[in-house]
Formats: sequence, structure tokens, C-alpha cells
Amino acid sequence: MPMHRPPLSPRQWLACLLAAACLGLAPAAHADDLGDVQRLYYSGQAAAAMQRADQFLATTPGDPQMRFMKGVMLTDAKRNMEAIALFQKLSDDYPDLAEPYNNLAALYAAAGDYAKARATLEQALRMNPGYATAHENLGDVYAALAAQSYGRALKLEPGNLTAPPKLAIVRELYKHKRPIADATDPRPAVVAAPASAAAK
Repeated sequence: MPMHRPPLSPRQWLACLLAAACLGLAPAAHADDLGDVQRLYYSGQAAAAMQRADQFLATTPGDPQMRFMKGVMLTDAKRNMEAIALFQKLSDDYPDLAEPYNNLAALYAAAGDYAKARATLEQALRMNPGYATAHENLGDVYAALAAQSYGRALKLEPGNLTAPPKLAIVRELYKHKRPIADATDPRPAVVAAPASAAAK
């Protein structure tokens, strides 16, 4: 399932700046801080990036973009419970932003909780019906749920002749695909990018 991960495209940067302006933040200073964290992180200095993000959040704890970036870093560090808590709180604080819901769904799907992932992606799409990554991820979740149901049908009825071909089709679909992606990852997979109010 795709998750959003920086570095950001010019369109994503613009979306972040627009979201910052809409939320009454100081976009120029924030962009510098967020950019510094991203440069550190994507140059392999994860500890320094996390420290810089924490320093920024100590003085500006409500900032959605930096909180989102920290969630991405926590996810990459396999600190999934912390990332889930962060994205959940971000969704609570900014319920109109779709990206935190998408990243939450990616984490739920990675843990095999496809029902929760589906509900969370549906919430993302209520916030932003034009959010292509969430649509793709929802399709991935439906496919995973379909595979589970076909598998259960075969366990309950081993002689079933219609479930095996359907299961084979779903498996073939994802033979070479990574899991669900986040909002910042350009590759298809279960993963997420900085929260923005763009394309609503």
C-alpha cells in the first residue's frame, strides 16, 4: 500500500506550503525546518533528522507537516506502534487531512488488519475523494480481503472448484508488487508524504 515519503515533488512542496498557510503556520520558516529534516533523513542521517524534528516539535508541537515527517521516520525505523499513535493523533487533530489516514491504513495493512485499513482508507477518501494513492491502496486492501475470503472458502470446502482460480488471479496480481504504499513513496506499496490539504 503506498505511503507518502519525501523527498517531495514541487507539487507536494506547494501543497505543504498551502496547507501551512491554511493552518495559519509560518510557511517560509517551516519549509526550511522541514527541508533540513528531510535532507538529513534522506542522506542517511536518520538519528540527526529525528533529533532535529523533535527539537522543532518541542517548540511547535502542533505542526502537521513535521509531525507527519516524524511518523514517516518512525515507520521506516519499524517503530510501528509509535507511528500509529502519531498518525492517529494527527488525524484527531487535523481530521480534514487525508494523508495521515492513508499512512495509518498502510501500517494496519502491514500488520494484517485489512478491515481496519479499509475503514481508515475510506475515511481518507471522505476527506479527499481525489486522492489517487488512497484509491489504489483501497484496491490493494480489497484484493487482500478477497484472498483471505477465497482461502477461507477453500478451507471450509476443499472441493470448491470456483475459489481456486479466483485466488490464483489475486495472487498473480500481487506476485511482483510490494505491500500498500504511503503518501510520499512514488513506488506502489503499503507505505505515506507530508500531510496536505491539496486536491480536495
